[in-house]
Amino acid sequence: MQVRMYSVRPATADDLDSARSVMLDTVYHDFGTGYVPRWHADIVDPAAYYLAPARHTLLVAVDGDGQVVGTGALDSRGPQSPPNPPRLAERYPSGTTAQLRRVYVRPGHRRRGIARELVARLLEFAAADGGYRSVYLHTDPAVPGAEPFWRSLGTVVHDEREDAGGGQSVVHFEIPLKRTGGAVGAPGHAAA
Repeated sequence: MQVRMYSVRPATADDLDSARSVMLDTVYHDFGTGYVPRWHADIVDPAAYYLAPARHTLLVAVDGDGQVVGTGALDSRGPQSPPNPPRLAERYPSGTTAQLRRVYVRPGHRRRGIARELVARLLEFAAADGGYRSVYLHTDPAVPGAEPFWRSLGTVVHDEREDAGGGQSVVHFEIPLKRTGGAVGAPGHAAA
């Protein structure tokens, strides 16, 4: 059996339609929400959100046939309240928080290390920036495999399923940020 080879690289303008397709397929099929403008505006215009700002990036995973099969993005916008709990907006402010977004892989290409490689490259980007103090993300635990994947990489900082009165079905994570020289910041704290 031949194993497909993949490469992960920064997206170019030529990749945007294919990257958008991966993202939209994910929100329609995996999330079941479809496109919701207040949550997914970046999917419609990834160039403005991820290619234009210097501190943001969009990566693509490309298979041996040159097809975009995965995406991963990072921006400097921390979680906003609402809809997120105020405590998280305070802990992860915009400008010093690298938020991981749109780490999606097409179903036929999952469980091959693509998402893990996308995240590793996003973390390298965040560390090289030098201005980020923490790396934050949130996930929908109803998406098969999402919660265990993120638990393998980071620390849960808030699980809204445990909120009094019930919150959203969202789990919030922090992933250690490796600094130049190999130091790692503990969740919520910058490395020395």
